[in-house]
Amino acid sequence: MSLKSSTKVDVNTTELVFTADAEAFAAAVEKAFQRQKKNISVPGFRKGKASKKLIEKYYGKEVFYDEAIQTIINAEIPDAIREAELVLVDQPKLEVISIDENAGVELKAICITKPEVTIAEYKGIKAPKKVKEVTDEDINAQIEQIKQRNARIVSVDDRACEMKDEVVIDFEGFIDGEAFEGGKAEEFPLKLGSGQFIPGFEDQVVGHSIGDEFEINVKFPEDYQMEEYAGKDAVFKIKLHAINMTEYPEFDDELIKDTTEFDTVDEWKNDLAEKLKQQAEARAESEFENYVIKQIIDTTEGVIPKCMFDHRIDGLINNFAHGLKQQGMSIDIYLQYTGMDMDSFRDTFRDRAENEVKLRLALEKIADNENINPSEDEINSQLQEIADVNNMSVDDVKLRIPMDEFITDLRVSKAVELVKENAVIDNSIDTDKKDDEE
Repeated sequence: MSLKSSTKVDVNTTELVFTADAEAFAAAVEKAFQRQKKNISVPGFRKGKASKKLIEKYYGKEVFYDEAIQTIINAEIPDAIREAELVLVDQPKLEVISIDENAGVELKAICITKPEVTIAEYKGIKAPKKVKEVTDEDINAQIEQIKQRNARIVSVDDRACEMKDEVVIDFEGFIDGEAFEGGKAEEFPLKLGSGQFIPGFEDQVVGHSIGDEFEINVKFPEDYQMEEYAGKDAVFKIKLHAINMTEYPEFDDELIKDTTEFDTVDEWKNDLAEKLKQQAEARAESEFENYVIKQIIDTTEGVIPKCMFDHRIDGLINNFAHGLKQQGMSIDIYLQYTGMDMDSFRDTFRDRAENEVKLRLALEKIADNENINPSEDEINSQLQEIADVNNMSVDDVKLRIPMDEFITDLRVSKAVELVKENAVIDNSIDTDKKDDEE
């Protein structure tokens, strides 16, 4: 193989012209013949017994050319790309320029190359890091959760029903004196105040006692989902069978002993306050990192090939499909449920894909600028973690993963740490205002 020329024909686009001599072409044709001959029939010969010359005479010399050229491409194009010192981000588009038994083959490859990006100063990025203070409201919210989890439903028979009670009722609805479809049920459980029924219904149930039979008058909303009922007056006949209320336990040491590993309310509160503080600090750290990363994305500039975004969308969809498969669902069924076609579904991933591609390019650029490279110990440590998780040896892991990509991933991770370590906390930044401007 010989690289004849390498010409940049557009931004991120290089045209390679390379040749394979007559000897290499003949060898590729022979290889194609040997692979195909057992399936080729020629009149007068048993299948697989005709010579190459007879097959070429009967079917034409070009019969083996397609496979021969593909063999040459598979064998030679990687060398041509390396010789031209290109980093491709898509499969090259190939074209045969000429084929000649005596002169060999000349091929052209249009290569989409990794773009060059520029980024603003990535050291000293200012970002807010506001740790939310743990308040009594936060503690009380957790107390309410414990009380809710340990509440019990009790029957009430000594009073009329109130808001927040759950009642059991029969009902039948009438419009203009006629019962209407879907307006009837027996022993229906209804949480008063839930808004489950149309406005006014639950309010008029309040105040009645077990055994009461009564009527309530309501008006369907003008925008009611069933147009034939929208805006119409209705009468519901009701019979109340039961009233139930939620009884909450006393929040005291006894409840804490029964429901947690602590003995007293004070012990539980102190532990909770510390956990909430740690969660608030972790959330602030995450938001700080996200803000810094967003600044990197927003200040990265360059002409990025569309195919890079498309490939990332492909990856995100594959991950999504894998998650669906674990739930027993396919992408096709998901699209039917959501009413989307594949194009609109892909568009839902576009912003994320573009941000991830820009960030990756920026971090690789930073790693190059800072000459960031993982040490041998760091590489082996990460490989060992993968090996342990998958019950494999490190050597097996090396055989199964693309090591170049693996090392690049480590370089990118170290670049993220460098950016974070050099970022500056500035709590004067109003993130709410920035979000509004965007």
